[in-house]
Amino acid sequence: MIKFFLMVNKQGQTRLSRYYEHIEINKRTMLEAEVIKNCLSRSKDQCSFIEYKDFKLVYRQYAALFVVVGINETENEMAVYELIHNFVEVLDKYFSRVSELDVSFSVSEVHL
Repeated sequence: MIKFFLMVNKQGQTRLSRYYEHIEINKRTMLEAEVIKNCLSRSKDQCSFIEYKDFKLVYRQYAALFVVVGINETENEMAVYELIHNFVEVLDKYFSRVSELDVSFSVSEVHL
C-alpha cells in the first residue's frame, strides 16, 4: 500500500506531497526532511529502494526532480518503480515536457 507520494527538487524543496495515511502536519515536515535527505544523499550507482523506519522508499530522478513513494513492506518495489515512470510519462504528455515549474504551478489540476 502506498503511504505517501512526494516530488522534490535537487535543493530538497517539496514540490508536491500527497499522503494516504493521516500524519500530523509537523510530523510531515520532519518526515519529508528525513526522506529527502536519504534520497538526495545517494549516488546514481545505488539502488532506488531504501528501507526506512517501518516502510520502504522507492524513488526515481528525472532531471531536477525526484519522485519518492513511501510504501509498506508487502508492496512490490518494482511495480511502484514502474508506477513512478508511468506517472512522469503522463505528466510529460500533459505538459508537453514536464518541468519543476509545471509541477509547482499546475499540480492542483492533477489529482493523484
